[in-house]
Amino acid sequence: MPRQLISSGSPFEAQVGYSRAVVQGDWCFVAGTTGTDPETKAMPESVVDQGRNALKVIGKALEEAGFSFADVVRVTYYISDPAYWDVLGEATAPVFGEIRPAATCVVAGLIKPEMKIEIEVTAFKG
Repeated sequence: MPRQLISSGSPFEAQVGYSRAVVQGDWCFVAGTTGTDPETKAMPESVVDQGRNALKVIGKALEEAGFSFADVVRVTYYISDPAYWDVLGEATAPVFGEIRPAATCVVAGLIKPEMKIEIEVTAFKG
């Protein structure tokens, strides 16, 4: 099966050279996604709101690729402050609470100081 590239239309995809998601066979790999509001392009202050926005963009990419959150087998969270872990579930539990993919959380500096979270997922259908 040929590789399918999914774009969210972000100018960074062409500038940096990546796709929002790549489908290869039964797998879908969604790139790290930060919390910019997909409609207003504003970055909310709250890590929870940023997480919700990132999940909206990820959900749209999964859908375009023919996948859903139910197919997610792995999620990685990158947060810029360990204290965010305590509230992150407000954004993620409604999406992943019943799916319960394998998860990793890394505390790291993100590209811009207003970015508090980046989320990437891997989905499988087979």
